[in-house]
Amino acid sequence: MKLYKRKQGDKAPLGQPDPYILKGNDGRYYIYATDGQVYSSNDLLSGWEYEGIRLEMPGQKICWAPSVLEINGKYYMYYSSIDEKNEDEHGQQIRVAVADVPEGPFEYVKTMLPPFSIDAHVVKTPSGMYMFYCNNDYEAERAGTRIMCDKMKDPFTMEGNPVCALPPTIDEEIYMKDRFKKGQHWHTVEGAFYFYYEGRHFLMYSGACYQNPTYFIGYAVAYGAEDEDLRNLKWIKHPDNDSYEPLLRKNEFMEGTGHNSLIFENGKCYIVYHGRDYGDNNLKEDTRSARIDELVIDGEKLSVSMIP
Repeated sequence: MKLYKRKQGDKAPLGQPDPYILKGNDGRYYIYATDGQVYSSNDLLSGWEYEGIRLEMPGQKICWAPSVLEINGKYYMYYSSIDEKNEDEHGQQIRVAVADVPEGPFEYVKTMLPPFSIDAHVVKTPSGMYMFYCNNDYEAERAGTRIMCDKMKDPFTMEGNPVCALPPTIDEEIYMKDRFKKGQHWHTVEGAFYFYYEGRHFLMYSGACYQNPTYFIGYAVAYGAEDEDLRNLKWIKHPDNDSYEPLLRKNEFMEGTGHNSLIFENGKCYIVYHGRDYGDNNLKEDTRSARIDELVIDGEKLSVSMIP
């Protein structure tokens, strides 16, 4: 189900790519999307309002995939952007901005990782804070973008001992064939979202390029105590590392389904992700819109129940 439809005279963009959902300490729900867009609602499933572009990032351009974490009443936005004068498409770096209220404005504080680094998801666990993020591996057998995990000393500082949590493993994760050199197909596994539920660790992700027919949301499962160092987990994609069995992919009414976040509310779990109505790809704007459906968790198996 689409979360937001642009109203006549509204200045909001058509799309909300890479939506991240959060319930603020004011009781309202917030969605943060690429370009620093912010939306809010008192009702999870309706009444969403456009708050505007609420990220201040002087000297930077091209904001991607913000995620927000509340710590002691402050809101920390982790996002990636490129230095204003940098023309390298892989110049993205993960940075952090801070706000006093969930709707922002968020003010840039620090650059946390070097290029290329994108798609941060920072989580608080019994063993500390961790960041899942993506960088590139040019030398792997399946070269491409992969998901990393590192522990954090505080909201602004990485420990500096990252491990690869989830690499590409299948052809359906190919972003582009012969992208940088002949014979080397470029793969992409990105958009990590981590959560722990009833004795299992889950790591959700997007595979391939949002314009490719195989683009999808998948997930991996790991076993370990809730207070386990997340870098020690052994992740297995569902149903295994060699099979393509998406949680979400294009269907009869939308395509480009990817980059999700979750929220647990009213005894249910909801998945928020972007998808594009068929035919919208020809428009000049990015039309990947934020959508919400119910996520069903049955042991180690996840499924999506569409909301009409």
